[in-house]
Amino acid sequence: MDPISELLTRAVEAIYPSKVALEKVLRGGKKLRLYQGFDPTGIQLHIGHMVGLMKLHQFQKLGHHVIFLIGDGTGQAGDPSGKLRNRTKYLNNEELRNNAKDYVMQASRIVNFKGDNPVEILYNGDWLNKLKLKDLLEIAGHFTLQQLEERDMYQERKKRGADINFREFQYPLLQGYDSVAMKVDLELGGVDQTFNMLAGRKLVKEMLGKEKFVMTTPLLADASGKKIGKTESNVIALNALPNDFYGKIMNLPDDVIVKCFDLITDVPIDEVAKIRGSLKEVANPMEYKKKLAYTLTRMLNNETEAKKAQESFEWAFQRRTAPTDVQSVVYKNKNISVLSLVIQSGAASSNSDAKRLISGGAVEYGGSKLTDANASVTIVNGAVLKVGKHRFIKTI
Repeated sequence: MDPISELLTRAVEAIYPSKVALEKVLRGGKKLRLYQGFDPTGIQLHIGHMVGLMKLHQFQKLGHHVIFLIGDGTGQAGDPSGKLRNRTKYLNNEELRNNAKDYVMQASRIVNFKGDNPVEILYNGDWLNKLKLKDLLEIAGHFTLQQLEERDMYQERKKRGADINFREFQYPLLQGYDSVAMKVDLELGGVDQTFNMLAGRKLVKEMLGKEKFVMTTPLLADASGKKIGKTESNVIALNALPNDFYGKIMNLPDDVIVKCFDLITDVPIDEVAKIRGSLKEVANPMEYKKKLAYTLTRMLNNETEAKKAQESFEWAFQRRTAPTDVQSVVYKNKNISVLSLVIQSGAASSNSDAKRLISGGAVEYGGSKLTDANASVTIVNGAVLKVGKHRFIKTI
């Protein structure tokens, strides 16, 4: 499959106005200006975001101008997409910007913000917060009430007797205006963003008099339709420690293995097809899930970290002992408290975090579980401290 064909088919749900129209533009050699927006309602990007980021990377490799848009403006309205009830809390611009402070660093594991064709970073609060009354009225004048309330989720809320907050109701207009402000040729986003992105397509056509393509991507979800992301509280963060990340991928349902290979890895599409065929013939997909965990850990970190994470998992869960190649920590004092043992290892971010791990039975030293933070422990040279399921530290 040539790069443009893969761009138009892999991890693509739909293209507006059509795949044929976009393909004609791409094969004609035009370089597009495109974007995807990320509202920082949380502090971490997760593997659900990888679907869009991988697609952005494809566009970037083909020489198109990619914009990584941080929604510190739209985030103040609160995206109602996929929600059957109003939000209980709305974030202000300062809170959103603070949440997003590490977004670029996390996204840089997939897209390139440096080099010959760097991804551009923009914040939509820079223009949305400057809109005046006449601007808002002009934007709103391009839509009718009937057009805005036809969204499936609003119809579902009506059936359930749930409220529709007018603050969230304005969200499509604000997201739509982003396309006008940036004068883009294409917007990329999850299929749950289709309504918002088509609102932008309408505004670009009527306010700028030009075409805007919309490309939607599938949501990363299990067979039951449960989305993998912060809404469902099953986040696997892009910046998770390699061992933890690997272990969490191994905990994913078996039915998402092929979908993950297809949507969020750099494994060639023909190899993904072979994996799909092979999985139909095996009862235990463990080796394929390990390949998935290894591939994603490598992509987000490096080959060395992926190998260490896989070895750690195999030793801990398949051979029931600690790996040989683990981090070593030198302790100055031979007799210390269990709390100090954990804190000085670097396996906990704070005293309260360490106490939580200890009281929760997540700490073992020399094969013995430690549950009293104040108890005394003697450092044994070469003994292994285990914190959680995937973190091993050799004490010196």
